[in-house]
Amino acid sequence: AVDRFYPSSRTCSACGSIVERLPLHVREWECRCGAHHDRDVNAAKNILAAGLAVSACGDGVRPPRS
Repeated sequence: AVDRFYPSSRTCSACGSIVERLPLHVREWECRCGAHHDRDVNAAKNILAAGLAVSACGDGVRPPRS
C-alpha cells in the first residue's frame, strides 16, 4: 500500500520534513527540528505510520511530485 518511492528513511518521523539528499552510506542523521534518527528505525516508524493511515483512510501514500 505504500509507494516504493516513498522517502521513508529521509522523512523525519518527528516533524515530517524531508531531507533532499541523503546518501545510502549515511546511517544516522539529525533533522533541523533537533530529532536524531537511525535511518532504518526512522524508516520503520514512517512506514508503520503510513500503513496505519492507509488502513484508516483507505488511500495509498505517495510522496508529493513536483
